[in-house]
Amino acid sequence: MTAKRLIFIVDDDPFINTLVVKRLSSEGYNVEAFVNGDDCLKAIDRKPDLIILDYFFINGNVELMNGMEVFDRIKKAQPDIPVIMLSGQDKGEIVLELARKGIDDYVIKDNNLIENLNVAITDYFKRQ
Repeated sequence: MTAKRLIFIVDDDPFINTLVVKRLSSEGYNVEAFVNGDDCLKAIDRKPDLIILDYFFINGNVELMNGMEVFDRIKKAQPDIPVIMLSGQDKGEIVLELARKGIDDYVIKDNNLIENLNVAITDYFKRQ
């Protein structure tokens, strides 16, 4: 039996975190949720097989490091860890910038979030 793949979900929305953890756990993944990029980066040495990263983080009225900044730090610390970006953003220039930086996939937060995320994860692991 192979070890379960470890996936980090990093999102400041507890509803999204819970939804993703429940769905991916039911698919057989080992999933850990983080509410911001700093917490994820502190655990990065555990080398998850995949990170699902929100683009925009807020704590109260304080804007935290955004997904692009967190992505840059992940790649600096562990360049081989793949990242799927989640966002309510549909601005083309942000998606383009992320693509240039080497994001593995981009999933928009909409009513099909879980299904689209599941497809992105399955497609990524099939390519490995």
